[in-house]
Amino acid sequence: QVQLEESGGGLVQAGESLRLSCVASGFAFDSYSVGWLRQVPGKEPEGIACLARRDPTTKYADSVKGRFTASRDSAKNTVYLQMNSLKPEDTAVYHCAVKAAAGCIIPYDSWGQGTPVTVSS
Repeated sequence: QVQLEESGGGLVQAGESLRLSCVASGFAFDSYSVGWLRQVPGKEPEGIACLARRDPTTKYADSVKGRFTASRDSAKNTVYLQMNSLKPEDTAVYHCAVKAAAGCIIPYDSWGQGTPVTVSS
């Protein structure tokens, strides 16, 4: 019943920005931690942002810290990822994910289908 649908990906030039959205449905969104992960073929998924329950401080991977900002809008059941100063190495399929656990180190329970981001040099 959990549904997560990402959108906003596309093809951009290095240095440009994108804003990804993820609309959640079918569960109590506010009771879950939410995060963003990215994946390229042949590599393990990389967790890039985590918004844990009851924790106002978003955690970021070093690879995106200072460039990406994640946020959630409870009224819209939506999580966002603002990506600035994009680099070619940011190219990946970006997924939102949720988990009932409060801690960021705990694996996610459900993932969205993903939205692809391609950054050209």
